Amino acid sequence: MNTILRLAALAMLCAPFHVAAECPASDKAALEQMDRDWGNAAQAGDGSKLEAALADDFRDLAPGSGGGKAESIAEALKNAAEAKGQPNPVESSSDHYNIHCTRTSATITHRTVFSGKDASGKPWSSQRRAVHTLEKRDGRWQVVATIATRLGDGDMLRYLELDWAAADLSGPAAWIEHNYADDFSGVSSRTGKFSSKAEDLADARAAKIKTNSAQIRDMNVRVSGDAAVVTGEYHSTGTDAKGAAFDRRIAFTDTWKKVDGRWLVWASQGTLITE
Repeated sequence: MNTILRLAALAMLCAPFHVAAECPASDKAALEQMDRDWGNAAQAGDGSKLEAALADDFRDLAPGSGGGKAESIAEALKNAAEAKGQPNPVESSSDHYNIHCTRTSATITHRTVFSGKDASGKPWSSQRRAVHTLEKRDGRWQVVATIATRLGDGDMLRYLELDWAAADLSGPAAWIEHNYADDFSGVSSRTGKFSSKAEDLADARAAKIKTNSAQIRDMNVRVSGDAAVVTGEYHSTGTDAKGAAFDRRIAFTDTWKKVDGRWLVWASQGTLITE
């Protein structure tokens, strides 16, 4: 059985138990922290922590891998040693955690973003989605299987849309400045007014609207070369510039273009859903 089929079979076996006996938020928080500690140990080359994190029967299910615990730890130690003293070290961060668990089993999925600079000093980045399977043995969680795959353009755009919604909660100015194309054009879902990057950035910095919740559903992504269109529904609640509460559902169409390997928002239009 190939690795993809094995992973699918494992997910199917675990799913009914997740529905029947979902674990509490405290367990999910502990599992997320364990995952982060595992990643930090790999970067630091801490063999003892890696030994504790991985089960003796651990397997890396990535295509072309199939390595066990010893091979995985050896590879992590080698990579950590090679990274020391490098003029342009690679940085990584993980987010968008999705954790399901019972008393004795768990699955963790998340995105990891790697970034750095090449020999000429030019910035680069890559993204992967990781899926880990864990079991609680002798009272502690251990990783029994993992697979990580590089994200395609479609998944990268889905995550960018989720990042955009999350940025609305804390204030989207920094996100807009980094992810809007310089020639961006937008159409307001409330007024129909056209806006530029500079105008959207000014509005975000003025903090006239306070968003308390933001969710995206029914996303559809179409990619053609270095251009893409994402459609979906954006649901947000909060208070407007006058302090009045709002609860809005917006059908959106976002157009993206790839510039120097990065997807940037080129145009965005929203339509208020009133039904």
